[in-house]
Amino acid sequence: MKQTEHSPLGFYTIGIAALFLAGFFLLVVFGAKSYRNTVGGQEENMRTRALLSYLATTVHANDAYAAVRINEGPEGQVLVVPDSESDYALRIYLYEGNLVEDFAAEGSPLAPESAQVIGKTASFFVEERDKRVLFISTDAGHVLLHLRSEGGAA
Repeated sequence: MKQTEHSPLGFYTIGIAALFLAGFFLLVVFGAKSYRNTVGGQEENMRTRALLSYLATTVHANDAYAAVRINEGPEGQVLVVPDSESDYALRIYLYEGNLVEDFAAEGSPLAPESAQVIGKTASFFVEERDKRVLFISTDAGHVLLHLRSEGGAA
């Protein structure tokens, strides 16, 4: 009976294949972790920018001659953006750690309990820097808005 010899070359081949397989699995695990961290950072960046983008879009959408006003509210400033087609205004202000907005008749009292939450922030500051430049600051950062209307903020 013929006896087969076990060559060390077979074990070497299996060892190399196992090494490549382990390297592949490590590459997948580290790649997935890196991807998860990248996507998490992008989502946080998007949440941060969304608040300021919403404020900029709201002001620009209703930018009319001397329409944008800055009033005082219960927890600081109130950004008042009147609707150009009615006697109503969008009022944006800080209430209990949230930036909220309500849409009501101009001159009516603020109704924070029925206001829509825009986003979380501990600070909200609005200032007219020049006749046509509005500075808005929150925890998410700040934005300078160039008003298209000639009158600037009222």
